[in-house]
Amino acid sequence: MLSTKTRKPELEIRHIRRNNQLNTIEMKKSFSKMSVLAMAAFAFVACNNQPVKNDTAAGKAETSTAAPAANSQKVAYVEIDSIMSQYTYWKDVTKLVKAKEANIQRTLAGKQKAIQAAAANFQQNIQANKYTQAQAQQIQASIQKQAQDADALQQRLGAEYQNEVAKYNKALSDSVHNYLKEYNKDKKYSIILAKSGDNILYADPAYNITDDVVKGMNQAYKGMKK
Repeated sequence: MLSTKTRKPELEIRHIRRNNQLNTIEMKKSFSKMSVLAMAAFAFVACNNQPVKNDTAAGKAETSTAAPAANSQKVAYVEIDSIMSQYTYWKDVTKLVKAKEANIQRTLAGKQKAIQAAAANFQQNIQANKYTQAQAQQIQASIQKQAQDADALQQRLGAEYQNEVAKYNKALSDSVHNYLKEYNKDKKYSIILAKSGDNILYADPAYNITDDVVKGMNQAYKGMKK
């Protein structure tokens, strides 16, 4: 039976349970945030890959509509939001990312549940004085090790998730850029801008080639490689 000096493990187990509960909450927030970033990351990449003189070119294009010149540059734009909502590849990626996130959360939730059950059982047995001091210390160390392993697993799965999302985002960016090179092989447009949110203050819908681009990309898409 435990002496009164061995009541400390009970408090430490409670601390482990609180930390695990907080880790679960933070895990859900972090993976949810990653999903949002996954769906928005390409817009950032696309905007950062625009030519430096986009604003000037857009201004020239706007003025040229009033008095077109023979050698004026032709400008077009593509709405990134539409690509991300209509491009079949990105729809497939979204399903995979959500499934990956759900699987990670199930795995970590299972670890969390097991740790909580072990901690609750340990606390009950401590209160019933069922352990010797040596037994209590051994079980407590085991539960702490489980909690540490769960934290390490969360970090590893989170890193793998982020790397996978980055891979899909790069593939999306490459797909769009490669298609636009083919789409514009006749040099019809001098500049094709990526429109996302309010990054372009004004754009005449006449310069919007999004529908053509999305249609062409979907026709070229052959499905995700296994």
